Amino acid sequence: MSPLPVQPLSPLDGRYRPAVSALGEHLSEAGLNRARVHVEVEWLIFLTSKSLFGSSPMSADQVTALRAFATDFGQEQIDELARLEATTRHDVKAVEYLVRAKLDELGLTAIAELTHFAATSEDINNLSYALTISDAVREVWLPKFRTVIDALRAQSELMRDNAMLAHTHGQPATPTTMGKEFAVFVYRLDRILTRVEGISYLGKFSGATGTFAAHLAADPEQNWPALSKEFVESLGLDWNPLTTQIESHDWQVELYQATSHANRVLHNLCTDVWSYISMGYFRQIPQAGATGSSTMPHKINPIRFENAEANLELSSALLESLAQTLVTSRLQRDLTDSTTQRNVGVAYGHSLLALDNIERGLKEIALDPVALDADLDSNWEILGEAIQTVIRAEVTAGRSTISDPYAILKELTRGKRINTVDLTEFISGLDIGADAKARLQALTPATYVGLASSLVDYLGDTK
Repeated sequence: MSPLPVQPLSPLDGRYRPAVSALGEHLSEAGLNRARVHVEVEWLIFLTSKSLFGSSPMSADQVTALRAFATDFGQEQIDELARLEATTRHDVKAVEYLVRAKLDELGLTAIAELTHFAATSEDINNLSYALTISDAVREVWLPKFRTVIDALRAQSELMRDNAMLAHTHGQPATPTTMGKEFAVFVYRLDRILTRVEGISYLGKFSGATGTFAAHLAADPEQNWPALSKEFVESLGLDWNPLTTQIESHDWQVELYQATSHANRVLHNLCTDVWSYISMGYFRQIPQAGATGSSTMPHKINPIRFENAEANLELSSALLESLAQTLVTSRLQRDLTDSTTQRNVGVAYGHSLLALDNIERGLKEIALDPVALDADLDSNWEILGEAIQTVIRAEVTAGRSTISDPYAILKELTRGKRINTVDLTEFISGLDIGADAKARLQALTPATYVGLASSLVDYLGDTK
């Protein structure tokens, strides 16, 4: 058997690449290196703009050309960095050499020694990761997450009046509406959305052990913490004043835990929708040319939701591992976070793929009101809750002398199937007020939904 050409090891870079490729713009090695170049360039511009160490501010054209080196970062720079790192065996040092070479090209050799000035590699890395993760979440993951929430919200409004038999413990229970059940997920996801949107992306720029020691040695007259804060915030990040060599990653942990929480809620959605499809509450819309089974031609499998389940599980497993690992660094620094953070894109890739499947899956199902009504009409015994509750109210109000109404209804309904005739006859013989009796006789499983429809209106409080 001849060997295959080099193949992607992860399905995210193979089979599922079209659905997740937008993340590669940020959470790839190239995306990280572009951010590193950006940080190094901005530090140079910042130092010279302050005329530190006898430097002079660069001209507008020089600043534009230097910034373009970061924004135009492409295959040529990717290849050159690979060549440099083959010698340096250090990824950030290779970036420093790349930037120095560009300074020579632009006639800025005089400020070359300010490249990577007083910076440890982690000063560059933590800012670069904060920038790339922030961009990936805000520009790629969050828009897709919002799209799914909006799709669920629209379905909730559309199905708000569609009564259905609920199932607690998998057994027939007090009816609800499909719209209200979808609204529950929207409300949960909206709260998580607020948490993710509110994450503060932190950065540090304080040297080898977070003490500004080298900075102070070079110029003891400067207020280095203030300069560091100004620089970090100029990148659009929040400044962390107290760190070891590394930024402590706590903001990452908060982000990954919130994202994993979103994954878990979406997983719950998928299992519920899958169950509703199995029960016939949703019909699956045939997709032209699609095959459900290699041997059973009739089948339409709920693959969108099954695929989403698996990817949500993988994503959460990675995100939770990231959260557990990144909160700890031995003493002032170890490298466990280096490999760990390189998998952030994989974690978000599986979540993004799941969101894509859920979005598509919701477009491939349609509610079947006939199935909903048939199930409701087959389970009149669920009105036992309403009857015993009304009797209790009547007893309290002095309009009934019935003893232990719960036991009476339990005897009538538990483990039994009864119909409208049975219930009408039973209600007619009850010792309760005329108004209460009329309300119960008018009740059906399809109308015993309480405020389910109007509860959907509470989604307005989460927008």
